[in-house]
Amino acid sequence: MPNLHHNHPTTVTGHANFSLWSSCRRKIIATMRCSGGMSRHRKTTTKSPSVEDIKTAIPESSPDDKSEVLKEAVKRLQSDGDGDLLRGAMEVRELAKGDSEARTNFRLIGAIPPLVAMIDSGDLCSQISALYALLNLGIGNDMNKSAIVEAGAVHKMLNLIDGSLGSPGSDLTAAVIANFLGLSALDSNKSVIGSSGAITFMIKTLKSLIKFNTTDTSSQVIEDCLRALYNLSILASNVLLMIEVDGFIPFLLSMIGRDVDVSDRILLILTNVVSTSEGRHAISSACDAYTILVDVLSWMDSPDCQEKVAYILMVMAYKSNGDQQAMIDAGIMSSLLELTLLGSTLAQKRSSRILEILRVKKGKHVSKNIGGGVGATISEPLCGSNDRTESMDSSNSFSNTNAVKHLVEQSLENNLRKIMKRANLRQELVSLAHLKPSAASYSSSKSLPF
Repeated sequence: MPNLHHNHPTTVTGHANFSLWSSCRRKIIATMRCSGGMSRHRKTTTKSPSVEDIKTAIPESSPDDKSEVLKEAVKRLQSDGDGDLLRGAMEVRELAKGDSEARTNFRLIGAIPPLVAMIDSGDLCSQISALYALLNLGIGNDMNKSAIVEAGAVHKMLNLIDGSLGSPGSDLTAAVIANFLGLSALDSNKSVIGSSGAITFMIKTLKSLIKFNTTDTSSQVIEDCLRALYNLSILASNVLLMIEVDGFIPFLLSMIGRDVDVSDRILLILTNVVSTSEGRHAISSACDAYTILVDVLSWMDSPDCQEKVAYILMVMAYKSNGDQQAMIDAGIMSSLLELTLLGSTLAQKRSSRILEILRVKKGKHVSKNIGGGVGATISEPLCGSNDRTESMDSSNSFSNTNAVKHLVEQSLENNLRKIMKRANLRQELVSLAHLKPSAASYSSSKSLPF
């Protein structure tokens, strides 16, 4: 009995504690429901699930039930709840990242239209999640790239950027440009993206970011912009749209030399620009265009840039008859001579081709104006008696030797000027006549690959 009497109060106390816990639990649940109801009206107070939360929530699935996981994600995208939409977008983004089969299946079960529709939502987190989900769906999948554009994503992205959220350095801008890069890789998308106004947007963004570039994020966006513009420039009609943007070609040329990677991307774009007559005219009309391009020929530590600029100059020399003299005035002859000796195999071939183009063009010009003499010797085939042939061969040999001497001498002078300029020396402190080696000791018509 004493023991029973001792246990009774404990039992009563236990019931009291249970009742108190039940009451507190009801209050907590009621508070959570209340805050959940308010979240629909005050989105800024709602804590969005993180990517790590999504990773934890996605179960490790076998091939048998993987399709169910994908279907659940799409069901969330098709629901009315804002939280479900966001969660669904983040799940698609995560599941599509490294799974090519999942990307295809997501398209087949209807993930793309609701993701494109989310771009119009008023929630920044949902917009960015949808953009990166679409980006991952397009990786290595041309059918998805085409479906995304057909769903109207390009114009929705541009409308989104036109709003107050789309500053050049924002995460939203970075996500949109990353999508333009991925989508522009598909040929059938190039015309749609180019005519949408995306080119003007990317050029303006590029100018702003290069002017105020201070972060790694900006550097990535700059690279994405240049790569996307290169993809689009493959289509000739897009080249015309690019050169219509005020100051775009001079801007590209002015950026050459500041950074090797950026310069390489710019030169890639220019290799497509010179494929059109309008593009060639835009380049030749830009201030100091040939001076800038010829200087790249001396970048021995960047053979890729040398090869690209040699191609650009080769096309310009061949297609634009009025630009040969401007190239010569910019010092191209000595740079080409140096490149034929020290450049890569491809750079040597292209520089030799430019030299041949300039020689033929110059020979025809001299022949036309003088009407014979030296011009005829350069541009006309040799004919006549043996004595006459030997005499002309001797004359040509002497003329070629003098030309080589002049080229080598000019190359040495130009290199010396560049060295003095880089060392910040005043040119009048050094006499070229005293420092210049004898050209005769370096020149030999037999040793040069003409």
